[in-house]
Amino acid sequence: MNRLTTLGVAIAIAMPTSAHAQLAEPVRDMIDAAIASGDADAVATVMDLARQTNPDAAEELDGIAATFAASQEEAAALAAAQEEEEIRNAGLLDNWSGQGEIGAFRATGNTSETGVTAAVELRREGVDWEHQLRARADYQKSSGVTTREQFLAAYQPRYNLSERIYLFGLAQWERDRFQGFDARYSVSGGLGYRVFDNDKMRLLVEGGPAWRRTEFSDGTTDQSIAGYAALDYDWQVTDRIAFTQDASVFLESGNTTLQSITGLEAGLGSGLTARASYTVEHDTNPPAGAIKTDTLTRFTLIYGF
Repeated sequence: MNRLTTLGVAIAIAMPTSAHAQLAEPVRDMIDAAIASGDADAVATVMDLARQTNPDAAEELDGIAATFAASQEEAAALAAAQEEEEIRNAGLLDNWSGQGEIGAFRATGNTSETGVTAAVELRREGVDWEHQLRARADYQKSSGVTTREQFLAAYQPRYNLSERIYLFGLAQWERDRFQGFDARYSVSGGLGYRVFDNDKMRLLVEGGPAWRRTEFSDGTTDQSIAGYAALDYDWQVTDRIAFTQDASVFLESGNTTLQSITGLEAGLGSGLTARASYTVEHDTNPPAGAIKTDTLTRFTLIYGF
């Protein structure tokens, strides 16, 4: 609002009014201009000023405010319907987002060393469905000998039954020769619950039955029915700082696998984020020659796209 306009409105609203006064034209023009901008904050500011200086026109101002509020609600509903329609009609390759991650790690447990780590995550959110693809590799070679080789790939779909409850599936493949297996396949599904999910904080818990097959490095195999449970917690501490905690457990008759990943992220701008994370993996009955607990500290840069 420039000074001349403000002065004109001030003069108009200072004019004497009768008990049933109409809004002065400069005041009405100012309200109309604010409404035309579509800025709800600007409309609220102008309306407050008009109410204070034109108390006898309260009924007219209430009508203008109600009409504007109704038009805003209608526009929001129309925009939401158009967005939903676009999502429903999107192609298979549309509406994907993701991030790439690269950095270094420090491992202790079955091995004690520093190596390189890389990961990629893709996500597609629809009206009812959400799809997530993840892949990660940790690798280290010393004096021509591979001393760390850990790979993971996973796909997880979710289908919303309500705002909080959803169905999920999980298909996962892992390889870690230093934990004693060349391949481990896991398939699970069940129910999930969003304890809370907003711009500042998100907590999801889920669980259900699972099936696992492990191909050990010595050539033997094992497969069994298991139970699966997981937790996903994200806290946006400030505009640039975020805390994350992911945990999962596979319960088998002969072995239970627990994993915890604690992370701290700092936004650097231009789509870049610095991340420090600490991973603990524990098997209650690992293969012969492997210890029960591995830890991995990663320092990475993340680029969102």
